[in-house]
Amino acid sequence: MDIHRSRFVPYPTPGVNAVAFSRSSDVDLPKGIPQPPLKLALGRQNGDIEIWNPQQGKWVQETVLSGDENSVDGLLWTREADERDGEGNVLLGQYRLFSIATSPTVTEWDLAVGAPKRKSTGNFTQVWCFAAQPHGSDGSSPQRSPDLVAGTIDGAIVLLSTEDGDLQFKRFLARVSSRKPKCLSIAYQTRERVIAGFDDSSIKVLNAQNGAIIRTMSVGVGIPGAPKNSMVWQVKCLPNGDIISGDSNGDVLFWSGRSYSLTQRVGGNKSEALDLVTSADGKTIFKGSLDGRITVLRHTTNPTGRQAWAKSHHRKIHGGEVKTMTAFDGKGMSVVVTGGSDKTAVVTPLREYGKEQGCSLNSLPQQSPVSSARQARLLVSWWNKTISIWRIARRQSVELSPEQHAPRKLVAQLQLDAHQSISSLAISDDGKLLAACTDTEVKIFQLRKRSDADALAIRKLEVPDDMGSLGARLVQFSPDGKWLAAVTPDNEVQVARIESIPGKPRQIQILNKLVELERQSRSDSLQSGFKQYERTVCRISFSTDSAVLVTADLAGYLDSWVLEGHEDLTAPAVDVIPNKSANPDPAASSEDDDSSDDDEEDYTFYGQHWATNPSAHLLPQLPSFPLVLSFRPSPTTDPVHVNGNPGVHSTRHNPHARSRALPPGPHHLWILTSTHEMYELDVLAGKLTDWSRANPTSVLPEDFTKLKDRAMGVVWDVSPAGAERKRERVWVYGSSWVCMLNVGGDLAPLVGGAKRRRMSEGRMILPVGKKSKGTSGAGPKMPEGYREGMPSAVRRIDGAKSEDVLLDGRAEKVDEDVEDDEEGETRLRLMRMESGGEDSQQLVTAEGGKAERKWWVTFKYRYILGMVPLADVEEAEDGEKALEVVLVERPLWEAEETK
Repeated sequence: MDIHRSRFVPYPTPGVNAVAFSRSSDVDLPKGIPQPPLKLALGRQNGDIEIWNPQQGKWVQETVLSGDENSVDGLLWTREADERDGEGNVLLGQYRLFSIATSPTVTEWDLAVGAPKRKSTGNFTQVWCFAAQPHGSDGSSPQRSPDLVAGTIDGAIVLLSTEDGDLQFKRFLARVSSRKPKCLSIAYQTRERVIAGFDDSSIKVLNAQNGAIIRTMSVGVGIPGAPKNSMVWQVKCLPNGDIISGDSNGDVLFWSGRSYSLTQRVGGNKSEALDLVTSADGKTIFKGSLDGRITVLRHTTNPTGRQAWAKSHHRKIHGGEVKTMTAFDGKGMSVVVTGGSDKTAVVTPLREYGKEQGCSLNSLPQQSPVSSARQARLLVSWWNKTISIWRIARRQSVELSPEQHAPRKLVAQLQLDAHQSISSLAISDDGKLLAACTDTEVKIFQLRKRSDADALAIRKLEVPDDMGSLGARLVQFSPDGKWLAAVTPDNEVQVARIESIPGKPRQIQILNKLVELERQSRSDSLQSGFKQYERTVCRISFSTDSAVLVTADLAGYLDSWVLEGHEDLTAPAVDVIPNKSANPDPAASSEDDDSSDDDEEDYTFYGQHWATNPSAHLLPQLPSFPLVLSFRPSPTTDPVHVNGNPGVHSTRHNPHARSRALPPGPHHLWILTSTHEMYELDVLAGKLTDWSRANPTSVLPEDFTKLKDRAMGVVWDVSPAGAERKRERVWVYGSSWVCMLNVGGDLAPLVGGAKRRRMSEGRMILPVGKKSKGTSGAGPKMPEGYREGMPSAVRRIDGAKSEDVLLDGRAEKVDEDVEDDEEGETRLRLMRMESGGEDSQQLVTAEGGKAERKWWVTFKYRYILGMVPLADVEEAEDGEKALEVVLVERPLWEAEETK
C-alpha cells in the first residue's frame, strides 16, 4: 500500500467543559426489566455534545449533537416517570438530556433529532449550575417527572418543572439578596431540600416546597494571598444524607445531614477543588483540582472504632484544570470520567482504583471528517463551517520531474453561511460534486477545474426545497455520481437524481422531484429508556454499482432499497406516478399508522425507480450498531449494460408501466459493529454470505480483538477483473491503528506453531486464550509491581504456620503447556515488534502454497483523523498497482497548538 502520510489537515479540538452519565448507579426496576443502557454525555467548548456508549470498557462515540457555538457548561440527565400499558406491564420512562451555557436558559435536547428541543421559560439571569430532583428515598422508579433547580449568577435559585414533557418556570426558591452572591453549585439532599453553594463562603439549605432557608453554613475565609471569601465550587450529598463541599481553598468539608454542623475538614494541596463525585455506597470520594490532579478520599475506621475520612491517593491526569467530573458505580462497571481544557476526557477506575489502569476517550470524531474524490485525486476535510480541498500529486510526478512540484496544493476553501456546524459532507468519485449539510440545510456545489489556474471553480446548485430546507445528518453520493442520498434530522431517507443539463453537458442539475424511502416499522419487545434515540440512522452506504442503498441505526436494524429497472435515456427524465396506480407488491409494502400522506406520489427516473428490498425483512438485527457499513467490490463480474427496459410497455390500463428487474449481483455488505463483530450479508438474498459463515468473528486475529480503540472506517483493495494476481483485502483503521484483513479467502490459518483446534465445519481458528476477569470499564489490570495502595496478596501468620491470602480473588488453574505456549508467543511478538517495526506481524502459510499474509496490524500512525483512497487513472487497469491512500494524522501536540 502506497501511503501519503499527511499532517497538514487542520482540525481544532475544543476542550471538555461538561460530562454526565445518564445514571450514577443501577436502577431499582420491576422484575424482568433490564437496566437501561448507560450513556455518557460530553459537552465541549464549541457547543457540541457527544453521546458515548461505555460498552463495558470498549468506549464508542455514538453520535454528536451540534450546538450553536456557545460553550456547554453543564449537562444533566433525567428519566421520566414509568407508565403501565393496558395489560398492566411497566413501560420504562424515557431519558431526557438538559444543558446550560452562558445564557439565562436551560436547554433540552432532542436525542433522536440531534438538536435543541426546547428552552426553559422564565425571567432570570445567567444559569451557572443546576440539578435534578432525585427519586424516592427507597431508590424506586420515579412516580412523576422530576423538577430541576438552577442557580444563577445573581444568586437567585429557580425551580423548573419538566411535567408533560415540557420545561416550564415554576417559581423562585430564593430571591436576589442585596450582596448578590453568585450561586456556584447546587444539589438536592432529599426531594424536599436543596443545598446551594455561593461565592461568599456560604452554603444554604433551602426548603424546596416553600423556599425557606433552613440553615446557612460557612466554609471559612480564604487562604493567605487569596480573596477573603472562599468560593464553594461544588456541593454533593452522600447516600446517608451527609453533605460534602469543595471550595477554592482546596479543602473538602463534611457536614452532618441532620444538624448541618461541620464534622471534618480534609485539607487540600492549595489548589482549588473544582468538582466532587462519590461512589454509590458513599465510602469513596474523588476530588478534581485546578492543577489537574484527582485526589481519592476514603472512609476509614481505626482500631478504636472511630470513623473518619482520609486521603488515599492523588495523581495528575490532566495538563490543565479538572473542570468537570461524573461517576458511575454499578454492577460490572465502576468508573470516573473527568474533563478539562486539554481536549481529552479521561476514564479512571473508581472501585478498582490502584488495581486497574485508566484510559482516555478519543478526542477525534468517530466518523472521519475526511473524504476523497478518488479519480480526481482530491482530498476534502471539514470542521465547524469550513471546507478545505487539496489536490494530491502523483508520487512519481513529484519524484521524477526536474521541476519542483508540491506534493499537495490547496485548490479550494469554502466557508458556509450557516448557523450550525457541518454535520456531514460527501464528494463524488469524479470530483465534480460536493454536498455539505447541517441540521437545518443542505448545500450542493459543482466543482470544475479552472483553465487558467490550478484552483477549482465552484458553482452552487439549486437544491429541492424538501431537501435543502430540512437539513440532514448524513449525505452520500452513489459511486456513479447519479444519485444523492440524504438522511434528514428526523431520520427519513431521501434520494435525489443528478444529471447534466440538456444542451449544456458541462453543467449539472438536481431534478426537483425527491424520492422518500420508507423505513421498516419495528416494535421492540425489550424495554429501553432511549427508544426514539436508538432508531437514529448512523450509517449509510451505496453498493459499488449504485443500485442498492442500505442504512443502519443505533439499534442495529438495517433498512435496504434497490434500484429496479435499467436506465433508459429515451424515457422521460421524471415519470410521476400516483400511489394508487403504482400497483406495488402488497407483500412488500408496509403500512405506517403515523403516515397520513395516502396520496403521495411515486417517481420513475429514466425508467428506474427505488423500491424496498424484497428481502429486507430477512436481514437480521445486529447485536450492536455498525461502525463500518461497506459493500465489497466485485473483481470478477463486469457491469451488465442493458439498453433500456425491453418488454415494458405502457397501456391504457397501465399508463405508468415500469420494470421490476432487480440489479444483478453480487451485493455483499461487509459490517463491523461497535463491539468489533464481523459480518457479511448478501443484501438481496437476506442472509449471511458463504464467506461470512466460514469466517465468523471468532476467527479474527487476537491482535485485532484486543484493540480498545474502535474502528473508524475501511478502504478496499480489490484487483480489477482480468488481473493476473487476484487480491481482496480490506484495510480497517481506528484512531491509533491500521489493520489489513485478507478477505479473499479464509482468515483462519491452516497451519502454525501454536496449539490449535479444528471446528466441526473443518475450519481452523486460533485458540482462545485464558479468559481473564472483566475490568471495571476503564483500562486493563495494572501489573502487581505498579499497583497503588493494598498489595495483591498478604501473608497471614499464626504461630509457626503461615498462609498467603490473595486479595484479588481465587487464582484459576490453567494448563501449564497452554500457558507456556502463550507466554512464548507473547515474548516472540514483543521481540518482533521491537526489532522489526512494520514487518513484526505474523505470517500464515497455507499448505502447499505460497506464503501469504492473512492479516496485519500496525500502531505506527496516530492519531488518525481519516484514511481515504486515491486512484491513478493512467494505471487503473494494472492489477499489480498498489493501493494508494492518504492517511491524515493529528498528533496530540499539533491538536493542542491548533485551537
